[in-house]
Amino acid sequence: MRIAVFGASGYTGRLAVAELARRGVPAVLVGRDAGRLRSAAEEAGIAAPEIRIAAADDLAGLTAALEGCEAVVNCAGPFHRWGEGVIRAALAAGCHYVDTTGEQPYLDRAFREFDEPARRAGRAVVPGTTDDGLPSDLIAALTAARVGEAAEIALVVDLVGGGASQGTVRSMGAIRDTLLSGGLGYEDAAWVPRATARRTEMVPADESEPRPVLRFALPAMVTVPRHVPTRRFEALATKEVSDLFTTLTPELADSLPFGPEVADRTAMRWSFAVEAVGVDGRRARGVVRGRDAYGTTAVIAVEAARRLVADGAPAGVLAHAQAFDPAGFLDHLGAHGVSWSVEDEPAPGHR
Repeated sequence: MRIAVFGASGYTGRLAVAELARRGVPAVLVGRDAGRLRSAAEEAGIAAPEIRIAAADDLAGLTAALEGCEAVVNCAGPFHRWGEGVIRAALAAGCHYVDTTGEQPYLDRAFREFDEPARRAGRAVVPGTTDDGLPSDLIAALTAARVGEAAEIALVVDLVGGGASQGTVRSMGAIRDTLLSGGLGYEDAAWVPRATARRTEMVPADESEPRPVLRFALPAMVTVPRHVPTRRFEALATKEVSDLFTTLTPELADSLPFGPEVADRTAMRWSFAVEAVGVDGRRARGVVRGRDAYGTTAVIAVEAARRLVADGAPAGVLAHAQAFDPAGFLDHLGAHGVSWSVEDEPAPGHR
């Protein structure tokens, strides 16, 4: 098994390379700067790295760089600018594809534009294999399964501590208008560009009282309705999280360090809570929580790529719960500080 990392010299890319080295999986480091790629390999303790030079906008060159690899982990953002070129090269080279984006508009385009090309190529494309994209999709699938067909699903994200890399700030800054608008909605079993907020408060994970929430452009809005039968889906963030991300601009990135220090990164805590109401009134609540968003993203992306190669998956652009066993993947992440639970909830007035 050989897995390529495109953007291997970036903040998340270096963590992905280190995770491949830790797992003993041969890595091919791909990017534009040989010196920075060698530095990433040295940090990961790779004595004789395989380095290939290519750019996302050079289809022939990048396809050649990915030849002989079974999968590629794309860590080079902003993805609205570079991601589609890497998908094309991966499919041309016969690679499965995963990436570390959280950009909702890019995710939406990937599903709409690359499903048929991926099917023709016989490969799986699973974008958004991150600490926010994959756990939220998997816990939504597990929670909704407890109620059968869902009339309504709501998901809320909360974050505590940590910091952002330059790459994250550039990516999120590039979709600032989407973040300010709340992004896509899903109502009456269809995506809508501007949904009406139904909730103004929700109980986050591990809390007992509701907090103010706002519609938020989470990756799960693109993925969950593709495999969970529901009439409505609402993606939300606590007000504190929404306020934080909507202040990010691309210009801010240049004034920040390359990425958070290790102590700050590992102190970060993230969580998702999902509430599902079935068409028959049954209710369930799911929670998934973890730490170290960037470190967990590297683990998730590498494990996703490894599973696609080792276990296979249907060809096409897939949501996480379509590509992987939800409970099995979340259980695997338990060794990395991720925990989850799903419980039936009593109907209102029966507590």
